[in-house]
Amino acid sequence: MDKNTDAGVTGDAGAPDLQGPGRRRFLGGLALGAGAGMIAGLGVPGVSRAAPSSARNRIVVTAPTGNIGRRVLENLLRSEAPLRIIARDPARLPAFAHGRVEVVQGSHGDPAVVEAAFRDADTVFWLCPPDPLADDVMAAYVDFSRPACEAIRTHGVRRVVGISALGRGTPLAASAGFVTASLAMDDLLADTGAHFRALTMPSYMDNIARQATPIREQGAFFLPIDGDRKLPSVAAHDIATVASGLLLDTAWQGREEVAVLGPEDLSYHEMARIMSDVLGRPVRYQQVGLEAYKAGFVQRGMSDAMAQGQTDMARAKNEGLDNAVQRTPANSTPTSFRRWCQTELRPLILGT
Repeated sequence: MDKNTDAGVTGDAGAPDLQGPGRRRFLGGLALGAGAGMIAGLGVPGVSRAAPSSARNRIVVTAPTGNIGRRVLENLLRSEAPLRIIARDPARLPAFAHGRVEVVQGSHGDPAVVEAAFRDADTVFWLCPPDPLADDVMAAYVDFSRPACEAIRTHGVRRVVGISALGRGTPLAASAGFVTASLAMDDLLADTGAHFRALTMPSYMDNIARQATPIREQGAFFLPIDGDRKLPSVAAHDIATVASGLLLDTAWQGREEVAVLGPEDLSYHEMARIMSDVLGRPVRYQQVGLEAYKAGFVQRGMSDAMAQGQTDMARAKNEGLDNAVQRTPANSTPTSFRRWCQTELRPLILGT
């Protein structure tokens, strides 16, 4: 399973394959924070069918092969809700989904694909992975989402749950790269008339896993954030849990942001100490400059515009973007960074 296909705003993406579908899976190892065939029996591009099911309360899941989307899909399959997914490459779907969901093959930025997928749909899980080769950050989010918004209107989709980022209402939001574009995308989705919940997150704990090689070989990880700044961070598991609950709840209405902050604020130096303890070997955090941070993305093949968007987001986080929302029991999710290190990072680094 590719843990990074559904990178979202503050997540990473997969290996640096910039051809075909891989262009939406690549963001690089230093990041902070998914052609159609024929639909079997329907005669429209890109869908295969599972067993027939009730049309209403059907949930459509985008980016179902990635770290968040896969977990959302797994959670939803425990319910009786009829499910439809959009996947560029159905062969990459997790084994537990085979034969149990309708599959629309293609990109959820393709008008024909979302037209087919949103027909008879009640609720949509929306995640827009950034395109590392895009010439414009805003286009990578907003323009990518326009066909979906039109299909939401056309088919009267009732509810949309989207993956987004913290920062709305702050002075930093206007110049925060990917975050700025994501908030504009949220506005576009909210304007469709569907009830809308934007899950707003800080950086993901899971992003640390993108630096498994330097952690293993150098005993270090690197980001352009002050090592003493305390920031919230959240596990993908908890994001998926909150998203799944909203997708299955047919009672909520209106348009709101739902912050998902993880259980505690930690500095990267504190994270390094926890990692050292869990791994049983020293790990240190080293801050890098913003110019070097951007250059790393460009060297890996990212467009200058998208590398700048990633860097602008990091700068805003370093200036307090993720600290603006007050922590409450309602927006604090349970998975601690220590627990994440034990369950996710330790097996990746040590194989145990």
